[in-house]
Amino acid sequence: MLSSGQRTGIANLPLHYGKVPPWLFGRMCQLAREITIVTVTEFGSAEMLRRLSDPFWFQAFGCVLGYDWHSSGVTTTVCGALKEGMRGLERELGLFVAGGKGRTSRKTPTEIENTGHLLKVNPSSLIYASRMSAKVDNSALQDGYQLYHHSFFFTQDGSWAVIQQGMNEVNRYARRYHWLGEKVVDFVCEPEAAICSQAKGEALNLVALESTKVRDVIAQVAAKEKPAKIVGQLNRLKTLSLPPRPYISLEDIHPDRLSKIFLNAYEHKPENFESLLALEGIGPKTLRALSLISELVYDTPVSLRDPASYSFAHGGKDGHPYPVDRKIYDSSIHFLTQAVEKAKIGDREKLEALRRLRAWQ
Repeated sequence: MLSSGQRTGIANLPLHYGKVPPWLFGRMCQLAREITIVTVTEFGSAEMLRRLSDPFWFQAFGCVLGYDWHSSGVTTTVCGALKEGMRGLERELGLFVAGGKGRTSRKTPTEIENTGHLLKVNPSSLIYASRMSAKVDNSALQDGYQLYHHSFFFTQDGSWAVIQQGMNEVNRYARRYHWLGEKVVDFVCEPEAAICSQAKGEALNLVALESTKVRDVIAQVAAKEKPAKIVGQLNRLKTLSLPPRPYISLEDIHPDRLSKIFLNAYEHKPENFESLLALEGIGPKTLRALSLISELVYDTPVSLRDPASYSFAHGGKDGHPYPVDRKIYDSSIHFLTQAVEKAKIGDREKLEALRRLRAWQ
């Protein structure tokens, strides 16, 4: 059975602008393809998902491909290079990539659906995992980062991983979120296992363990309280002098505009918080309003703990830590291509050398 999912890390990166030069992106696609082929050939497609879900491995992967070690663009560019590099090899490797940056991210469900004939599971379960991972990081965890990138990696048997990124226009940082589908059975309680970040602050954290009671109350309020009563409670709260905490402000929440969403939740009667979060229209403002009611009316405070804890080859496109050496880059692609080709005919000498090299790392 497909597991619900686990966020395995968060990484904060400074926003960088500009495009990757075509000569570099083409090489990134080639090298990403060869590394993926070697990894899947040696360890299987599920292991590739595990490595992608590790924020440290992914950061190192970006460095090997020649991208800026500390740039927000490492996420979108590496995922794009991996998707392009694997094009045409999906059936052979049993590994698929959907989504991407901006508008491309919204094509994820369709791209998953289009691979249905190659999968051993119903694609609807993968579409649900894709959608819920995004809703958790954009709505249930309100840390100030608006998602703009979502890449979904999956295998024929239904294993999956997510790499998505959000932008904070105030502090000029981007935050990357990693998910791995094999480890956890609950989307909405402590989904993170390893977190990397350069900045940390307060967040409305509805997926924290400390928010368990809040999640229960929110689900009950949405399912059992008539929308008019919820709107009335919010209107009364707007007249109070509330604590000076970022999330608890009602300034940008308009109760009357949320009335239809509350009605939709009331009619669907969600059994729990995950069911509520999965409903269409349930977003950050709705959850913030319900968490405020939970805290101030039902005395169940929500967690403000930011789950982030801390926040790398071939050089980088902007010359840091040093300029990309095209000759060495091309030789790396050539070496890996030869290793893969020889492995296919039984000559595993170079792959064994790579394994021995890894043992010294």
